Amino acid sequence: CLVAPKELVQACIKKGIHRIAITDHNEIEGAFEAKAHDPERVIVSEEIETSQGELIGYFMTEWVPPHLEPMDVIERLHAQGAVISVPHPFDTVRGQHWTEAELLEIVPHIDAIETFNARCLSHKPNRLAADFARRHGLLETVGSDAHSRWEVGRAALETPVFHDARGFLKALKDAQAHTQLSPAFVHLFSRYAVAYKKARRLLT
Repeated sequence: CLVAPKELVQACIKKGIHRIAITDHNEIEGAFEAKAHDPERVIVSEEIETSQGELIGYFMTEWVPPHLEPMDVIERLHAQGAVISVPHPFDTVRGQHWTEAELLEIVPHIDAIETFNARCLSHKPNRLAADFARRHGLLETVGSDAHSRWEVGRAALETPVFHDARGFLKALKDAQAHTQLSPAFVHLFSRYAVAYKKARRLLT
């Protein structure tokens, strides 16, 4: 992503988004920077690549490194009081995804499943995730998975007001999802961002 944290906050204000979870891949500094610009709007979060699949921590206070075993990541998130969700668990197009057997092992230790991800190329992975969440009594989150300002808010939850992790969990029980898939061309935004950053590193 090439969107600066301050620009992301401004996009939320323009679109009427009251809370945003910034979930950079394996990084948390951008979320802290955005929170400095708008403490009430930004939820410091991280999308963490484990040895099996990815996990998202919401309301985080410390960075969790990637490539650890899932339960190691979960324990670190629990230690800081974070809410834990599994993003796009059945999207096999992505480089890393969970099997149902792997998910069953961590179900007792997580709070939610992401049941809609706007960057999935079809509705099937989201339907499978929603079915899994409901069968196992897990709360449901949604994600825009935005890598550009235009994508912000493609998937959102309308919830009661909350201020912390505990309030967030309570609000999820009464959340109403507003979702739409992003067109396939949005993946070009992130491809360009990766290429641009690699080129800058080579030139510096």
